[in-house]
Amino acid sequence: MTPDKRSILITGCSSGIGYCAAHGLQARGYQVVASARREADVERLRAEGLTSIQLDLDSPDAISEAVARLGEVTGGRLYALFNNAGFGQPGAVEDLSREVLRAQFETNVFGTLDLTNRLIPWMRRAGEGRIIQNSSVLGFVSLAYRGAYNASKYALEGLYDTLRLELAGTDIHAVLIEPGPIVSRFRANALAAFRRNIDIEHSVHREKYLATERRLTREGPAAPFSLPAEAVLNKVIRALESPRPKPRYYVTFPTYLFGSLKRLLGSRTLDRVLLGVSRGEQK
Repeated sequence: MTPDKRSILITGCSSGIGYCAAHGLQARGYQVVASARREADVERLRAEGLTSIQLDLDSPDAISEAVARLGEVTGGRLYALFNNAGFGQPGAVEDLSREVLRAQFETNVFGTLDLTNRLIPWMRRAGEGRIIQNSSVLGFVSLAYRGAYNASKYALEGLYDTLRLELAGTDIHAVLIEPGPIVSRFRANALAAFRRNIDIEHSVHREKYLATERRLTREGPAAPFSLPAEAVLNKVIRALESPRPKPRYYVTFPTYLFGSLKRLLGSRTLDRVLLGVSRGEQK
């Protein structure tokens, strides 16, 4: 299947994976509509030659406006949606307020699903489509002090597994991309959310949090086996252009490793492995 100017909406294009995917797919021949939350980023993307619209997933009204604008740009036809926008909220589960957890889900889950549901009818009318979700290795295994993000990605995986069943018999495919560590601004954004929403000084996890801050401010790759955003782009291309895309595409070595370990190990043994990884991050 070739691009032949097929249209695709990509969310979260201000930097990282979304930015790379927008430029890479446009160069490949897709009609890319790149979205970003801030107007300044939208203007920058336009200056770089991309068609860009403003989209804040936390606001149903903003989603309505973005979809209307998307209809004007594409003539109401959309081949693919790459749900990439989202953020990670660090913090121990017992330190997550209802408001903080709701904010994590508002962006990563509720807004993403709202946008998706508004665009599925476009694909049904066209008789084809691809709905691609940027998930995470933390969508099927959990690491300590990432409970909000773990939960949001687990939720998305459950929704996509269900959506895939409900779209059976159509030529609309729901696909999960599961990256693992990718070089991007994700770590910087997580640090900002951490400092804004977690009471570090008064938590029983204070010492662990100080280690988390050191990890998030460390220079260099975020984690061992980190890959550039182009590694995700390559999987997105496969999801877009394969006649029968896989339900899931793993990207980095940790994703392949933990996918295998989850299948092979019992819960207690896997917990010990994951606890070792989490403790290693606190050094």
